[in-house]
Amino acid sequence: MNSIKTTLLLASMAALFMVVGHAVGGQSGMTTALLLAVVMNVGAYWFSDKLVLSMHNAQAVGPNDAPELYEIVEELARRANLPMPAVYIMDDDTPNAFATGRNPEHAAVAATTGIMRILTREELAGVMAHELGHVHNRDILISTVAATLGAAITWLGHMATMFGSSRDDRDREGGGIVGGLIMMILAPLAATLIQMAISRSREYGADAFGAELSGNALWLARALEKLEHGNRALPLASAGNHPATAQLFIVNPLSGSMLSGLFSTHPPIEERVRRLRSLAGGHR
Repeated sequence: MNSIKTTLLLASMAALFMVVGHAVGGQSGMTTALLLAVVMNVGAYWFSDKLVLSMHNAQAVGPNDAPELYEIVEELARRANLPMPAVYIMDDDTPNAFATGRNPEHAAVAATTGIMRILTREELAGVMAHELGHVHNRDILISTVAATLGAAITWLGHMATMFGSSRDDRDREGGGIVGGLIMMILAPLAATLIQMAISRSREYGADAFGAELSGNALWLARALEKLEHGNRALPLASAGNHPATAQLFIVNPLSGSMLSGLFSTHPPIEERVRRLRSLAGGHR
């Protein structure tokens, strides 16, 4: 199913680029847009994980750079019978984490420095087990492609606006209006495509997998409560710059910003915690 969704997303982006290219540049604009779409589709499939990691300034680390995090991921991957993913760290005080990649053999997990400061080892294990749940369930391809295509659609809107503002004086006002209208349409469209492609049930599935893999559902439940509070107090700046990637994170990194509703693909934390406590027998 994720493969079908990925194909539809890639085809939709190509069609959208052609429509907007024709609107702002006629036949030649449509041809150029088609070529751009082909390049971006290839890039989204093969390099979307690297693009997403770059958007959030994530740096690869080894066992000597972040021994506790690396050890936790290594042990959990062994238990889950998954290939060892690449481990990345984002130097940011906002506590959050995500997984990316096109398959388990090319997966990566990333965590902020903030999450490692506020969580216990057990809670961090619950979070990393959740992220490996996305890898195991093969959510990461559709999630990462949706994130990069959402960013590409937003970029397309900016290009349309710039095209309008670069026309000669006679046409500049009309072109700017057209570009602005295109941008107003494309931002919600990017969010809609992401929300259509990403099912909220994937978070519940990763939570259940993470609870079983880590050995204690309460570790993840407590972590989610801390992360929700942390992201409300301090939204992730890089996610604000790239809101289409917000759905990759374990909790909504935009929860304290104006964009949180538009790009929200996360189920309520309260319901996730309730389900996890139910798995643990209701104990705190």
